[in-house]
Amino acid sequence: MKVARLTLSDRASAGIYEDRSGPEIERVFGEAQAGAVEWLRIVMPDERAEIEALLKRLADEDGCDLVLTTGGTGPSARDVTPEATRAVLERELPGFGEIMRVQSFPKVPTAILSRSTAGTRGRTLIVNLPGNPKAIGECLPLLIPAIMECLRHLHGEG
Repeated sequence: MKVARLTLSDRASAGIYEDRSGPEIERVFGEAQAGAVEWLRIVMPDERAEIEALLKRLADEDGCDLVLTTGGTGPSARDVTPEATRAVLERELPGFGEIMRVQSFPKVPTAILSRSTAGTRGRTLIVNLPGNPKAIGECLPLLIPAIMECLRHLHGEG
């Protein structure tokens, strides 16, 4: 399985702080996924056009089965991950974002500000995860069964 993890953060991409969210995605997904995973690791700034171009390339040219993004899903002007994601999707799967908000809300009432979404482009599933490593640890395990089922369908196994 080929998986890209994208950390979308102006500050992490500029080296102002260390990316902890990307490694957390790998840790959590790796613990739940039994098969071999080839990881593509990318940290980039919150630039919508660049994010869109990268998502297209990862799906259309690089043949990623799964793209997991972290960061850029809040309400600030620089948070453009959901817009970039929706611009490249063929089919949106809003249930991913909905379950993450439901899971996080009892612990962090501001979780309702998250605009995370997910969807498919060709045979690639793209999922926007929170930018906080703790939230990734709480949300990603809930998504893995649906991620794996979706990938089976995208690859003609479902």
